[in-house]
Amino acid sequence: MLANTLLGTALVAGGTNAWNQIWERDVDARMARTRGRPLPSGRLAASHAMWFASAITAIGIIYLGVTVNLLTASLAALTFASYVLLYTPLKRRTSLNTLVGAVPGALPIVGGWTAAGGRLDVAVAALFWILFLWQLPHFLALAWIYREDYRAGGLKMLSVGDHDGRDTARMALLYAMALLPISLLPTLLGVTGAWYFFGALALGVIYVAAGTGLLVAATPARAWRLFFVSILYLPALLTLMVLDKVTA
Repeated sequence: MLANTLLGTALVAGGTNAWNQIWERDVDARMARTRGRPLPSGRLAASHAMWFASAITAIGIIYLGVTVNLLTASLAALTFASYVLLYTPLKRRTSLNTLVGAVPGALPIVGGWTAAGGRLDVAVAALFWILFLWQLPHFLALAWIYREDYRAGGLKMLSVGDHDGRDTARMALLYAMALLPISLLPTLLGVTGAWYFFGALALGVIYVAAGTGLLVAATPARAWRLFFVSILYLPALLTLMVLDKVTA
C-alpha cells in the first residue's frame, strides 16, 4: 500500500510540476534561476511536454484509484487542479498566490492519511494545517532571496515590492508563530504522545527564532538560514511523529 501510494502520488506530482513549467515557460525564460529548464532552453517541445504531463497525471490518478482508494485519488486530482488551474495563473496577478499555493502543497499528507485508512476528521485537519503553515516561511524566505528574478519574470510576489524586506519577514514570522501551537495539536487530539509534543515545541521555537532573525535584519544570509531551518523542520517533525507512534 505504501509503495502504491508513493508511486501514484509521484506520478501526479510530476505531472503537476510539468504542467506548471508548460504554462510558465515564458516566465522561466526571463528568470536566471529557471531559464535553463528544458522548455525555455528549447531542449523540449511544448507539445511533447503536454503529452507527457497529461499522461503521467492521468495514470497517477487512475493508479491511486485502482490500487489505493477513490478518496486518495480524488485528493490527488484536487491537488493537481488547485496547483495548475489556481496557483499557477494567480502568480501573475496577486501576491496572495502564496496562500493559494499552500493548499495543494498541504494536500498530499491528507492523501497519505486516507491511503492508510484514515478518515477526513479533525486529526488529519491538524496535519493539513501543519503542512500549510510550514510552507509559508519556507517560500517567503526563498522569494526574498530571488526577488529580482521574480521581478524580471513578472510574478506578483510579496517580496518584489518589499524593498527592505520588513513585510516579507513579518509575514514569515507570523506564520512560523501560528505553526507552533498548531504543531502541538496531534498530541492534544490523542494522535501522538509526550515525546512528539516536546519535540514539536522545540522545533517550533527554532523555526520562530529563525523567522525573528530575518525580521531583525532581512539579509540574504538570514533568509537562507530560515530556508534551511524550514527544510530541516518538516522531516524532523514528521519523523518525531512516526517514532512517537512506534514507541508508544
